[in-house]
Amino acid sequence: MERVCVIGAGSSGIAACQVLGARGIEFDCFETGSDIGGNWRYLNDNGMSSAYRSLHINTSRQMMEFKSFPMPPHLPAYPSHFQIAEYFDDFVQHHGFRDRIRFRTEVTSVAVAPGGYSVTTRDRDTGEEATATYRSVIVASGHHWSPRMPEPAFPGTFDGEEMHAHFYKTPERFADKKVLVLGIGNSACDIAVESSRVSARTFLAMRRGAHIMPKYLFGMPTDHLTTSPLARFAPSWLQALSLKVMLRLARGKLSDYGLPEPSHGILAAHPTVTDDLLTRLGHGDITVKPNLERLDGSGVVFADGSREDVDVIVYCTGYKVDFPFLPAAEFSAVSSADNDVSLYRRVVDPGHPGLYFLGLIQPLGAIMPLAEAQAEWIADLITGRAALPPVPEMKAEITSYREGLRRRYVKSERHTLEVDFLGYQRELREERRAGAARA
Repeated sequence: MERVCVIGAGSSGIAACQVLGARGIEFDCFETGSDIGGNWRYLNDNGMSSAYRSLHINTSRQMMEFKSFPMPPHLPAYPSHFQIAEYFDDFVQHHGFRDRIRFRTEVTSVAVAPGGYSVTTRDRDTGEEATATYRSVIVASGHHWSPRMPEPAFPGTFDGEEMHAHFYKTPERFADKKVLVLGIGNSACDIAVESSRVSARTFLAMRRGAHIMPKYLFGMPTDHLTTSPLARFAPSWLQALSLKVMLRLARGKLSDYGLPEPSHGILAAHPTVTDDLLTRLGHGDITVKPNLERLDGSGVVFADGSREDVDVIVYCTGYKVDFPFLPAAEFSAVSSADNDVSLYRRVVDPGHPGLYFLGLIQPLGAIMPLAEAQAEWIADLITGRAALPPVPEMKAEITSYREGLRRRYVKSERHTLEVDFLGYQRELREERRAGAARA
């Protein structure tokens, strides 16, 4: 009962293991795959990784690294997924807890039990099941593994291939084909750029415009701006105005490249970070289209009435927040169809003491340092160093957070988990201080 259950050994799961181990807290960590790294382990045999062969991080290594184990300085500013997976291997080896992770062990059920939670696991090789009871469970299984197809589905029928970006690995499959990529997020832009190098033609369709950010601005990684004095002390309107001016100077108007100008503010949606898209558009290698209206046999019809023959449609339409081991009826706080989770400080389910969610956030910045900070707070709660406020107060904070999202961000399933990198760090620090005073 006193041991903690950690579900998943991706970037958030290993952060939890490191913090628990450093605090002397016993834990069992269950990982479905054969290795650590989660989404960053290319061709991960857990079947959940969406990493493609050419993937590099969109946040610089200085922003992404764990505080307890900085990335080596010889790595480039934006490492590949191979380098990130190696860094995670080194992280686990440095902290010495690899032997405490049970690989190829899937958590099939978490149920409320007297004094805690009953966790059932299944050995993927033998099929053998086991059940143990824990006072605390940390869910760190990620939220970029369960593909969300367009909802509702587009009307009509299509004769070609339809696939979600989650299953894309290399562009060779698109050689000499007409490819339609739907979306304007990071994956959509990467896939459109790669497919345009081998395809007969590539179309990039989208519902609305997006602010395109380069990886470098004025010779420095762009995300360093999120920790600059401007980001730390300036009001949000001044931050947005300054960034807008810098982007206009660096790359001009998006409409000059054939993209629609965004109708929302620059900080009102998760940014799309790409250096290559605008160049490929300027070369004429990618054709921009509005959203799909319907499927039409050998092609598609777009919202402007135009029609194009295509062979493949790649849906870059995001992911569902999905925890198949948590019964939806009982754990309704994380079972919303529109990804609208109800967690205090994005971590605690007020209705289920001892159940914590790690890394279930979408930051404007890197997730790893934030997951590390979340793990420190969770360890405070587990050891009794901190206490939670009353349930009504937690529910009021959740309501306030949701209202803030509605005021600031474009309404979409993509913006239900958003946090600001610096702001959320401050929030967690303040919560730990307040929790210590309650304990």
